[in-house]
Amino acid sequence: MTFKTPDLCDEFEAELGKTVRVLAPMFQRYGGRKSFSGQIVTLKIFEDNSLVREMFAENGVGKVLVIDGGGSLRCALLGDQLAILAKTNGWEGAVVYGCIRDSGDINEIDLGIRALNTHPQKSIKKGVGDRNIAVTFGGVTFNPGEWLYADEDGVLLSANSLLPS
Repeated sequence: MTFKTPDLCDEFEAELGKTVRVLAPMFQRYGGRKSFSGQIVTLKIFEDNSLVREMFAENGVGKVLVIDGGGSLRCALLGDQLAILAKTNGWEGAVVYGCIRDSGDINEIDLGIRALNTHPQKSIKKGVGDRNIAVTFGGVTFNPGEWLYADEDGVLLSANSLLPS
């Protein structure tokens, strides 16, 4: 299903009184998919991407992984191998409040990614973090089960699906 975030913003803010929330424009676009949408699944981690691998190993059809990495710019939380795993398991995309690496390779994968920046160093692996809790960054709160829409113009969140099934 195609959409434009400005159109969704206009339609649903005007009709329903601020139904959509807009993520601050602080993220870079990566991945081969310019636009993506899906139900939100969250992770709260810090400089440890072990849970990212676990999540991407699960069925992700119709889902977007939101990774609250604390905004760390000291290592990458997602690389090409995890992006391939995500694509293989049907994930629509990911929003990373942190860095990714292997961006050139990730840009060739049919997956939507938003991240703060790139960093060549990998993360630690201790398996520490929280799954499916509300996380807040970029001026919005991401609640598991809500909906995320991302395209060239930005990222929107909504408690309900904005597109017909």
